[in-house]
Amino acid sequence: MDGKALAAEIKQALRKRCAALSRPPRLAVVLVGDDPASAVYVRNKEQDCAQCGISCADHRLPSGTSQGELLALIDTLNRDEAVDGILVQMPLPAHLDTQRVAATLDPAKDVDAMTSSSIGSLLIQNESGFAPCTASASLAILKHYDIHLQGKSITVIGKSATVGLPTALLMMGQEATVSVCHILSHKEDTQDLCREADIIISAAGCPGLVTKDYVRPGQVIIDVGVTLGKDGKLHGDVDFE
Repeated sequence: MDGKALAAEIKQALRKRCAALSRPPRLAVVLVGDDPASAVYVRNKEQDCAQCGISCADHRLPSGTSQGELLALIDTLNRDEAVDGILVQMPLPAHLDTQRVAATLDPAKDVDAMTSSSIGSLLIQNESGFAPCTASASLAILKHYDIHLQGKSITVIGKSATVGLPTALLMMGQEATVSVCHILSHKEDTQDLCREADIIISAAGCPGLVTKDYVRPGQVIIDVGVTLGKDGKLHGDVDFE
């Protein structure tokens, strides 16, 4: 499966949709601090927006930004009618309360599905609002390659609120049977569940985690783990070699 090729197709379609609008959609990206991996993610998102004809406003705040200052910025973006979507890059510095930030976001502009409203929509299979982008990408690539999910067994490695759990919920909404593994314990159980699955989706953020001990012939494997290595490159969870 070629995720980059599918991404190129999606971008081409989005360019046409954006060009037909009365004005370009506008995304506000908020980055707090100087985490190198986050800087890479934000740069990639800005490049994607440019390729799709989406206006992107970059709000970079120092690592010492207070909770009040961050919430005030989000409130301003919520009320700005020229801003259609808001994306707060995670993780935030440790002194900031991620849950309070999520609670401040306007659900209608919450493009990365941080709010409880967005996650709740996933839980009850309500298609209003936005699903988390990485979870949506996993579903998009399976559909693109005509991999039917009804009745299939899927093992998701990683249970983060931003990737692992939303991915599991999306797949359950397609009538798949889903197991979610926590990478910090029960390695042998995780290997067993992976080998038994029809589809493995790894969202652990642990480079080289998935080796031949986790797999068997004929499975579908999607690697959405992203870790910035010491070599300055992004690495996935799966040791494909």
